[in-house]
Amino acid sequence: MQFLEGVPLSDHVTFRLGGAARFFVTVTSTEELRDALKLADARKLPVFILGGGSNVLFSDGGWPGLVVRIAISGSEYTENTRGDARLTAGAGVVWDTLVADTVSQGLWGMENLSHIPGTVGATPVQNVGAYGVEVCELIDWVEVLDRRTYELHILPTSECAFGYRDSLFKHAVGAHFIVTRVAYRLTLHANPKLSYRDLHEHFGTRTDVSVGEVRDALGVIRGAKFPDLARVGTAGSFFKNPVITHEHHRALTAWFGVEPPAFRVDDTHVKVPLAWLLERCGWKGKRVGTMGCWSEQPLVVVHYGNGSADELLRFVHEVAADIKHRADITLEPEVCIVESPVSA
Repeated sequence: MQFLEGVPLSDHVTFRLGGAARFFVTVTSTEELRDALKLADARKLPVFILGGGSNVLFSDGGWPGLVVRIAISGSEYTENTRGDARLTAGAGVVWDTLVADTVSQGLWGMENLSHIPGTVGATPVQNVGAYGVEVCELIDWVEVLDRRTYELHILPTSECAFGYRDSLFKHAVGAHFIVTRVAYRLTLHANPKLSYRDLHEHFGTRTDVSVGEVRDALGVIRGAKFPDLARVGTAGSFFKNPVITHEHHRALTAWFGVEPPAFRVDDTHVKVPLAWLLERCGWKGKRVGTMGCWSEQPLVVVHYGNGSADELLRFVHEVAADIKHRADITLEPEVCIVESPVSA
């Protein structure tokens, strides 16, 4: 375990933006994680926990304390006689590598979450979801280290307060927990979930779809919608899809002259695809300086290079203000925006 100084955070996040970390360390075990936290506490350094950096935007001021990158590896399968399996993986395992491995073994569950960047540790924090599946549907338990006591705990899903792109770990009541391992429930029994529009259009009425075909299809679908991380900086979808009342949805229909697509949430609320609103408001493919909304998926904010975090924040604030003005919807970021705290 090596502590580094003045590490550019832009090298560790997919946006390729942000200032430097005063101190930076990569930990590969819970023991190293404990040691790093104890050192930071002794020196009264603020700590930020970093995974794959695919859903984070650091400010240009960087981080005045210690950034701890979680690289805890390892995965283990256990099966029962019913064809079900539990997969336990370290928080630092690359998510899509894990998904690919489950698919290669014919296990169902993770295939709709294929080709999503990031690491295992972020999946319960963000309650990662795509193409009709949320990871909370698969999680059996989450192992966490309590920053206050340095002790490990196992939290069942019932204690994780999962919601739409939300969990216990994103709120003050659970902010002291650091994810170290996650256990997922999978199955050998075919269970394709193809109701999401893109998948339904791809497979049509087929019912004999294999788990590998689902993963391959999503490679094509996502490849057509999302930018190449090797060419542009992005954290994927920047904002959450808004949940609004039926009355608000009717008002949108009157304002735009056409009914926006919507998905039922409950008796009084629907979820509206923000990409539809952004395209209607002219943001699809729009570029301002070094920032823009992607031409194939306007919900994806991209950094074309040589920009700053401050520029990106100004851009997304402009987008949010426009949607508020035109649709009376307050957008909520899906990306974790990290401002520099005042040093202790």
